[in-house]
Amino acid sequence: MTLRIALYDLDNTLYPYSSGLMEAINERICRFVEDKLQLDRASAQALRRSYFERYGTTLAGLQQQHKHIQTEEYLTFVHDIALDSIIPDDGRLHTALLDLALQKVIFTNSPHEHASRVLSHLGIAMHFSHLLDIRAFDFQAKPHQRAYEIALRTLGVQGSECVLFEDTLINLAPAKALGMTTVLIHPDPALRHQHADWVFTDIVSATQHIQQIIKGYGAKPPLTSSTAPLT
Repeated sequence: MTLRIALYDLDNTLYPYSSGLMEAINERICRFVEDKLQLDRASAQALRRSYFERYGTTLAGLQQQHKHIQTEEYLTFVHDIALDSIIPDDGRLHTALLDLALQKVIFTNSPHEHASRVLSHLGIAMHFSHLLDIRAFDFQAKPHQRAYEIALRTLGVQGSECVLFEDTLINLAPAKALGMTTVLIHPDPALRHQHADWVFTDIVSATQHIQQIIKGYGAKPPLTSSTAPLT
């Protein structure tokens, strides 16, 4: 099956983990949980871990267990953060995206407002035809399978027609189950995992490699984590 769609996660994928932006967002999530539920830091962190393990995100746990908490208030608070730590694209990502002969789509658990700010700051917003955010999935975020099914239905494609670029391992399993090619962005280039067809340390190299595959094969080649070349 020929690849048609490149699904890009946003945070820690289109910019490096080393920027510290997600750490800042996580800090604000903790503050929100502390303030709204009147918890100390240790209790708030423990609750977040339990919600992540059970529901996939802190927000999903809050929505299920604390009906008085307003979702939009949460999204606004945790993403009210400066983007100064993200270095704007130096042109390499712009060129790689421009060269990639696939329709490019943002596939993120973040809200549209945050994603738009990040893409604008990086200077790459023009490359993406769709921005599928947490609201588009009715707040059933990755790794919930419904998020992936909604994305495929919205785009009118099958999983085998998509390649997913993602920094979170747990989010690759549903993609693989639906037949997607999966590319993990991770600081350890030696990492191998059953759900990651390819592992790269940066999004530019990952994007360039997929374009090389398209040029060389025309259709999706047989990729496996055991034989995939790594950066």
